[in-house]
This record gives sequence, structure tokens and C-alpha cells, in this order.
Amino acid sequence: MDGQVQSKEREYRREIVSFGRMLHQRGYVAATDGNLSVRLDEQRILATPTAMSKGTLRPADMVIVDPSGRQVAGRRHVSSEISIHLLIYKLRPDVRGIVHAHPSVATGFAAAGVALNQPLVCEVVIGLGSIPLARYGTPGTSELCESLEPLIPQYDAILMSNHGVVTYADTLHRAYMKMETVEHFAQIALITHCLGRQQPLSRQDLEKLLLVRSKYEGNRSVAAMPLAALSRFPAGSRRGKARSPARAGAAVEGEDLGLKELAGGGG
Repeated sequence: MDGQVQSKEREYRREIVSFGRMLHQRGYVAATDGNLSVRLDEQRILATPTAMSKGTLRPADMVIVDPSGRQVAGRRHVSSEISIHLLIYKLRPDVRGIVHAHPSVATGFAAAGVALNQPLVCEVVIGLGSIPLARYGTPGTSELCESLEPLIPQYDAILMSNHGVVTYADTLHRAYMKMETVEHFAQIALITHCLGRQQPLSRQDLEKLLLVRSKYEGNRSVAAMPLAALSRFPAGSRRGKARSPARAGAAVEGEDLGLKELAGGGG
């Protein structure tokens, strides 16, 4: 391994330590919850080990696995949830960093069976599109991967029923920022639930956001735009009608329309 590769690996180890500490400080993980990883190259994935607080990690604690999950380096043991990371890297060649955590409000939505798929905040629509809810799968088993698999290619953040949240991006930094965005949006959505009403952005508003989405620096999201809430509104309507969050937030897999559908591209 040449010096440049070793230097880059050391940098990624420090990044994982830094973002793990931020997850812990913000209360996005408790005890030994959560995990982070970086794709070093096509054959090596650097990841947090099992049974360690993300607030006390050191660079030397990380483990390295190959695409099949076989541990090839590290004195600690790999997490049983590494299969989630391996699946995402397999299905999304553009992804180089993954964060899995249990932020309280977003995980509360996941435990209630409610997706964060309503277009309530323009910045969230631009950065994440929609945040679907995957059905429950036992952690560390193939069930969880099976529930995530149909959603991973279309979204950059996913709620996992009765479990937590996973976000991913072309860098670990952006994957972490997406986790912050999910939790912040969940807090906003919770307030609308407390108020008893939501006012989603209209179809026309979303069409405008689609046009400006690609102009935002650092935005490389492939996520579908959240049009589920607008399917009942006429295409020319100015605003989404205020509606009960109980009705608006019901989770239905695959009910969001992708960018092609919004732009009229069809199949």
C-alpha cells in the first residue's frame, strides 16, 4: 500500500471518529448504537466496530471488510449491521459514506409507522426529496436488507420501521449532514402533527424546486421528489390543501413520484 493511500485511510479514520462523536453529542445514538462507514476502494470498506460508543472511538478502533463482509483488518469485531452498508455500496456505486443512527424524533416516526414523505419544507425537498419508511426487518438478518433493497436506489435517506435511520452520500460528511436534515425535518413535522394540520407545497412549487435543485452547491441527491401528498390536487393548484397529519403521513412504499415523472419524462 503506497503512502498516498495510507494517508487517505488515516484521514477517513479521523473523519469517522469526528462524525461518530458528533452523533453521540447530538443524542442521535445511545450506548453502542449506530455505525458509520467509508468506501476506501472497490475491495475495502472502513467501518466502526461493534460494541463501542460512537463518542469514544479512536482511529485505531476501525475495522476493514471486503464487499462480502469478510473482515480483513482491525483488532476489533465488525458490526452485525455491516450488511446494510454492503448492500448500499453494491446498489449505489456513487456512495462513499454511510451513517446509521437512531435520532429520537425521526426514529419516533419510524416506530409510529409514519414516513417523512410530505413536501413541507423547501430546503428538505431540495436536499433529500422524500424520506420513505422501510418495513420492519430484524437487525443483523437478511430481512432488513430485503426491506431496504427496493428503496436504496431511489432515496438518500430511509426510515427503518421500529429501528432508526440510514443516510448515505458521496462523502461521509454529506451522509452525516443528511442525518441532521432528517432529524431536523422530523422535528418540524412533529410540530405540524401537534398543531393538527399540514400545508404541503403544491405541485407547481415542486416543479420550480426541481429546476433549482441542480444549482445548489453540494447537492447530488437522486432522491424522488415527494409528490404523494399532491396526487389528489389539480396540477395547476397553487398550494397544497391543509390536511390532517394523521392522513398525510401514512406510510406507503413507492407512492412518491421520481424526478422523471415530475419532469414529464415517463419511463
